Amino acid sequence: MGQAFLPASCGCTHPHESFSPTSTSCRGRQECLPHPEICACEVHLIPEKWKLGLIVGLSENVDESFRKVADVGLATCQLSCWKPDILGPGLSTKVKEASKRYGVEVSSFWAGHSGKTTWNFIDGPKTIGLVPPATRAARLVELKKGADFAKMIGAPSISTHVGFIPEDLNDPNYPPLVEGLRDLANHCKNNGIGFWFETGQETPTTLLRTFEDIGTDNLGVNLDPANLILYGRGNPVDALDVFGKYVRGMHAKDGTYPTDGRNLGHETPLGQGKVDFPKLMGRLKELGFKGPVTIEREISGAQQEADIRQAIAILTPLL
Repeated sequence: MGQAFLPASCGCTHPHESFSPTSTSCRGRQECLPHPEICACEVHLIPEKWKLGLIVGLSENVDESFRKVADVGLATCQLSCWKPDILGPGLSTKVKEASKRYGVEVSSFWAGHSGKTTWNFIDGPKTIGLVPPATRAARLVELKKGADFAKMIGAPSISTHVGFIPEDLNDPNYPPLVEGLRDLANHCKNNGIGFWFETGQETPTTLLRTFEDIGTDNLGVNLDPANLILYGRGNPVDALDVFGKYVRGMHAKDGTYPTDGRNLGHETPLGQGKVDFPKLMGRLKELGFKGPVTIEREISGAQQEADIRQAIAILTPLL
């Protein structure tokens, strides 16, 4: 986690500038008043808490998106948009103005694409993301447009579902998929942003191997622990042993495992599914994850807001 430094005005008589922030010894606990309880080493270090945010849809009505985040008292968001045709300088200006007006930072631009998308095990492999060959070229253009938009609004990355990446290295669709992903990753890199893969359709090992084969240094994981469960791809805590060093963002979402071979498991309110958030977030802290944590609840209406507020209550002590 990040560290914050107390100013010298705290009363400590130590020469702060000569101290090493990597030291674990403490010479001045008794001299550092009024903060002896937090003088854990030769400088005064306070762990920074992760920021908590919300994923919201982006439309031409930009104020509505940012107001929804501010209304529940959060200060970061991921903006999700499945309409690439609306992205451009005009909308980016509105986003930046609303971000400043509501005091809400955009932590990632979640870039969707056009065309049919079916969230199950039957039609999902041929409709989701960049895996289907028939729609790959057109969707690459759209996702590059999303990367350009992310740069315009000052977001550090795009996030998206790549799709059901082949587990078999010998699958003839795998090499051209990697080539397309590398092309998109380099486009993002030229824009000075990251390219974050949201977990879900692929196994953790397949995701790691794909990163290795793409080979750029701006790849990251947008960890959705519920998706790993909904797709039956693995336990989110254990998955961190595979790709933990790549986690750059996290969706706080919960759910249950599939109970048949054709359909995903079910999303639940946070705390009512199979995700062990205390263990997951503890492990992320060990790995040096810096946040933010972005709440996602894929329903609408009054119940969505109630579930979001409950999620905030559950997550806040874990940050």
